[in-house]
Amino acid sequence: MITPIMKSPLTITDLVDWGVIPTMIEGQSHTSGKLLYKGPEGRSECGLWVCTPGKWHCHVTRDEFCHFLEGRCTYVHESGEVIEIEPDTAAFFPQDWKGVCTVHETIKKVYMIR
Repeated sequence: MITPIMKSPLTITDLVDWGVIPTMIEGQSHTSGKLLYKGPEGRSECGLWVCTPGKWHCHVTRDEFCHFLEGRCTYVHESGEVIEIEPDTAAFFPQDWKGVCTVHETIKKVYMIR
């Protein structure tokens, strides 16, 4: 197997339209991205994800590591914990994390889901 790599993810523009977030509260966050790797039976994946401003219910269904490259957003866990995301922030969201995400400025992140 050849090792998949993604050089300069901030400069990538040939993104695939991944549609609108289905759990919108306000606005209409639109997503797009580029898949770097998808494992057997889709159990793991990694790539680049872009999301435009809006507010939506978030339920993380599998462990996800994110490195946010640009943009600003706020995650508020159902417990009340507030996570402020700005460029060059890394975060790990465990499976079954639930809360609300508000994207203030279009975000771009690289991610790994397992």
